[in-house]
Amino acid sequence: MKCIAYRGGYKYQLKQDYKVDIPIKPESDKESVFITLTSAGLLTIKKGYAWDGPSGPTIDTQNFMRGSLVHDALYQLMREEHLDDNLHREMADRLLQSHCEEDGMSSFRAWWVYQGVRFGGGPSADPDKKRPAKYAPEGCP
Repeated sequence: MKCIAYRGGYKYQLKQDYKVDIPIKPESDKESVFITLTSAGLLTIKKGYAWDGPSGPTIDTQNFMRGSLVHDALYQLMREEHLDDNLHREMADRLLQSHCEEDGMSSFRAWWVYQGVRFGGGPSADPDKKRPAKYAPEGCP
């Protein structure tokens, strides 16, 4: 039997590389399969990166997409232990808020978005909460 391994929970896939300067500047460059963060704060999210978009009780609007992309990439770096969630999670949450505002979200809604990730986002940055692999067809490992 031929099996596949995959992870679920993704809705969007990046069609071209995205680069942005951010205030998170690790001591050394950090690299994951689809994400690079330099010590100068240049975050590169590579074409093909998949993310779930805005989470929680919200609507996936255009003014939420870029913020959710950057936020999900930073949380992934935390889950993979390239960044310390205790040091960088709040800044990642603030970046989500500021990107949403820059993209036209009302400051009130962006503030609620920030409050939501501060309240409920911790497990998503926790290295112990990596998404498990799923297998198909039935009977695979």
